[in-house]
Amino acid sequence: MPTARRHVRTLLQVWRLGHLTEAAVLITSELVTNAVQHTADGIGDLLELTVRSDGEALSIEVADSYQWAMPLLGKPGPEDIGGRGLVLVDLLSDAWGVCPRRIGKTVWVRLLIAGRAVPSC
Repeated sequence: MPTARRHVRTLLQVWRLGHLTEAAVLITSELVTNAVQHTADGIGDLLELTVRSDGEALSIEVADSYQWAMPLLGKPGPEDIGGRGLVLVDLLSDAWGVCPRRIGKTVWVRLLIAGRAVPSC
């Protein structure tokens, strides 16, 4: 996951979208971690990270070949160890979803470029 986080951080610096860095890096980390957990179990053999900007939104997509379960937004309890990744993704993103593929799925996230308030000191 450090490589994916570094890649997103670098792209956002080059694209002058630094105000989205914190959210985008955390989202990337959560989505890639989920995909790696499934591929590490020997259930899939594809993991693909795509990051792009169209001037209005930043898109982050993570594709994997794990096809037996689509991610769902859960409601983890205070004692649950996991299950908070998509809750964070939902809170930080302007939109997100899952697209089934022939083999596997793609989880996508959109962050509006100008639609967020930039924190000030």
